[in-house]
Amino acid sequence: MARAARTQTLTARTRKRALRARIALRRSAVDYFRGDGSDWIAFAGLLLTVPALALATIAFPVWCAPSALVLPIVAGGLLLRPASLLGLYAAAAAALIAESVVLGPYTAEDSAGRVTPGTVLVVAACGLFGLLIAQFRARVGVPWRRGGTMLFDLRERIRAQSALPHLPQGWHHEMALRPAGGQSFSGDFVVAARTHGGRTLEVVLTDVSGKGMDAGSRALLLSGAFGGLLGSLPPHGFLPAANGYLLRQDWEEGFATSVHLVLDLDSGDYELLSAGHLPALQLHAGTGRWEETAAEGPLLGVYDGAEFHPVKGTLRPGDVLMLFTDGLVEAPGRDLAEGVDRLTGEADRYVGTGFTGAAWHLIEACAKDVNDDRALLLITRDA
Repeated sequence: MARAARTQTLTARTRKRALRARIALRRSAVDYFRGDGSDWIAFAGLLLTVPALALATIAFPVWCAPSALVLPIVAGGLLLRPASLLGLYAAAAAALIAESVVLGPYTAEDSAGRVTPGTVLVVAACGLFGLLIAQFRARVGVPWRRGGTMLFDLRERIRAQSALPHLPQGWHHEMALRPAGGQSFSGDFVVAARTHGGRTLEVVLTDVSGKGMDAGSRALLLSGAFGGLLGSLPPHGFLPAANGYLLRQDWEEGFATSVHLVLDLDSGDYELLSAGHLPALQLHAGTGRWEETAAEGPLLGVYDGAEFHPVKGTLRPGDVLMLFTDGLVEAPGRDLAEGVDRLTGEADRYVGTGFTGAAWHLIEACAKDVNDDRALLLITRDA
């Protein structure tokens, strides 16, 4: 019985040790994938690849050229930290020296399978680029395995923050955002919320200075801040608070234009406050004409104590309100009024059929190949 007890105890200890080892290995793998763990696994694997390639080159120089050493070097630039990468480079240099000694010096007549100066230059150039990439990753603190995931997550967050809330029956909205150059990040963004028990719709359309990737990071920061301010302050206090926030960032390109719509969903009455933004356009169903609704206010982030004066209006049944950024109507060599006329002319085509899906098509028709961020928001009240 004592022997059986000792056997069971040994078995239990072995299972516990195996479980601990499995948990530790799993944690190490997760940390490595997230970029928080050590790179010793990748370093060991690549370090073993170097002598394997050297032996293959010595045995089959025609099929495995000396320049094959760039493969672990390139992989090391993506996987390893700079300190580990230098160790890998030392191993690759030793492998080149060994190949050169064993295969013999190259000649002008027969250099196949030999270590030539060109081979050394190619390997050295790949090593230099790999070291630059590794230093950049170390400085940024984002490993290559997570870099693409992080950018994808940022893009989806911007899209989620730009989503408009559901509107009650009788109201409809359309929105389209198009970054410059077909990129994934835009300097234009929208934040919206329903306040006062859902009776009021507040929408802020902002155009950050710059375009595309250059303005994308600032747009992400501002969209989060503006989303927190919207609904937490009285409508007339939003733009002054946003202006103060932008001034505190002390950016070199620290200005933005913005328009703030406050719409009563019961009556259709609205207030429009602008910070250097283009006028809104309202289609009056009774006359079939578009009218500019312009509010006064300076750019955000220019000076402290700025005042923003609202303009009032009403959306009656059948009316449409259009908010947009300058990339939709401005173009080199074209007057702003001409761009607005073209936009309203294209929008007239949807008066009879409704504006469902019109925002995307209007950008396609008016500013398809413009190298600037474009945003368009349509709010319609059913007849």
